[in-house]
Amino acid sequence: MLRFNTPDAERVRGERGVPMRSRVRALLAVGAIAAAPALLAPTTADAATPDSTSDRTKTVASGETWEVTEITRLDELVVEDGAVLTAPEGQILSLTVDGVETGSVLDGTYGWTTVIAAGAYRGDIVLTPAAEHLESFAGATFHLRQGVNVGGDGVVEGKSVLSSVRGGSLTHAYAQDVTLTSTGEAFNGFFVADGASYALANLQVAFDGNGRLDFASYGAAVTGAGNGTRLVVDGADIDNRGVVRTGVIARDGANVIVKNSRIHTRDGVLPADYEPGFGANMMTVPWMLGLSGNVRATNVLGANTTATYVNSVVSSESWGVLSTDSVRNCLLAAVNSTVTITGDSGYGTYADGSSQQDIFFGTQFDVATFAAISTGGAINFTDSTRDAVATLNSYLELGLTEQELAAIESRASVVTSRGFGVMWHSGDGGSVSISGGTRFTTAETMFLDKGKKMSISVDGSQGAHLHAGNGVLVQIMETDDPGSLTGVYTEPTVDPDKDTGFDATAEHTADARASFTDIALQGDFYNAMRTGKNLILSFRRSSVEGVVSASTSRHAVSTIASADWQQINHVTNTPQPAINNGVIVKLSAGSRWTVTGTSYVTKLVVGADAVVQAPPGKTLTLTVGGTTTPLTAGTTYTGALTLSVTPAE
Repeated sequence: MLRFNTPDAERVRGERGVPMRSRVRALLAVGAIAAAPALLAPTTADAATPDSTSDRTKTVASGETWEVTEITRLDELVVEDGAVLTAPEGQILSLTVDGVETGSVLDGTYGWTTVIAAGAYRGDIVLTPAAEHLESFAGATFHLRQGVNVGGDGVVEGKSVLSSVRGGSLTHAYAQDVTLTSTGEAFNGFFVADGASYALANLQVAFDGNGRLDFASYGAAVTGAGNGTRLVVDGADIDNRGVVRTGVIARDGANVIVKNSRIHTRDGVLPADYEPGFGANMMTVPWMLGLSGNVRATNVLGANTTATYVNSVVSSESWGVLSTDSVRNCLLAAVNSTVTITGDSGYGTYADGSSQQDIFFGTQFDVATFAAISTGGAINFTDSTRDAVATLNSYLELGLTEQELAAIESRASVVTSRGFGVMWHSGDGGSVSISGGTRFTTAETMFLDKGKKMSISVDGSQGAHLHAGNGVLVQIMETDDPGSLTGVYTEPTVDPDKDTGFDATAEHTADARASFTDIALQGDFYNAMRTGKNLILSFRRSSVEGVVSASTSRHAVSTIASADWQQINHVTNTPQPAINNGVIVKLSAGSRWTVTGTSYVTKLVVGADAVVQAPPGKTLTLTVGGTTTPLTAGTTYTGALTLSVTPAE
């Protein structure tokens, strides 16, 4: 396995109670010097511990309120129904048993804080009142708790629940070989912010219980936040189960680098009274995307944020793996990594906003519904060549040495989707670029554009290959998003009226474009838009075998509500003459189009060395405005063009 060295860091203090041999080995592993300063003492050592056995137990009776004013250690705690445990104003209470955070539950389905649940707790019990960590989103303020809060000067003990940190070494500059486990709700692991530079080596996190809102990092295993914050995660194993129990979040200008790590998230059980919502109440993926699920493995948020995954395995049961949401000028990258949806619904990556870039070098996708979704972002699939990775290393300040760069194996990206390839559903200007030796395979349509300005660029000169299982490479269609979580999409039943102000033979700024170079393609291209938008296809030194046509599209059902979410995106096409949905085909540099069925286009540019032909044993006929017209190389045809294929006489 490819490994990278953990960056050198200031050696401060680590956890008391770790055997000296293990502590020395851990310090040596990160290059500690002999004069390393003292270790960070865990809060459990300073906890109030009564002397007598009877004082080491506590019962909080029904109707009683116990304010925990200091870190307190017990052997047994009984919290009766109706009892209340609180912390002083401005603080929030956490409970660990044998080093495992537990007992905390949200104070409601849409809660903004947590309380200690009724129950009997036995073992090494530590109650920690820590300063509240407030995070706001969409008008709501959430009260976070975390195992370790790191600021610009290192670990902020007053905001941390250090009794949840087990094993290894914890310092003001790095943590190594530590474990965090939670069976409560909405507990965070590491929250690194305020311009901190911090490294996590061989971190293990296992959270089992619901989170609350990933936009506020509420319930995430690891978060890097804030301008100037640099967080390096190397060798982590994060395994979370729960609603919105995210693995890694990068936000608000942080630079988060994840290497040699495994991150996996699994769905939780939604509260019985939960109703899907947006903003502060968003705990599930919007069904209008044709998706289901309640947790995404990672997320990028805010402005000027970067997140990079190197030699890592990242997966989620549903919803999404590498997400970006509500971003501006952000960048998400993966190098020689694996991106997987383990369940039946979910996407590999989401490129949100016109300034978002998603870059994948030598990365393998195995996803259920979409390899990628764009609302205007730019997505790039290519090889992890040495030059490409070195450029990324410099641009994103990843800190990889020359030796580390040399150790990265150059390989092609492999994208496999049990559903669609790339989908555009809102915003404008989104693009996808496929090059190198990328192999892109889908069961459904390869490129699905719901009426948005978009561009596709595929360069097959180094072996890039596309295969769509349903035979459709490009589908342009009106959106089937009903516009709200309670809305209903209704299929139009009549043809649209002609827009006399729209030219179906011209190229417009808002059109959908796709260019293919040095590649052999098999598949169909359809433009089923009802409103004015043309599909512009350019082929250079390429061959294409299929139908290229204006069309009308139909879902299998006439109306789609939330219960029918699986019907979203799935349509069939009937070729028909263009109304407001022109198709422009440009063939150059020896390109060849083999027309396999009746195709309706509005402009056909046949280069001097290009060919338009029928399959063997068939005859191709071109009509322009109903008049049969010879097909000649070096000619441009404009108007109502019909290319028909019939058996040869």
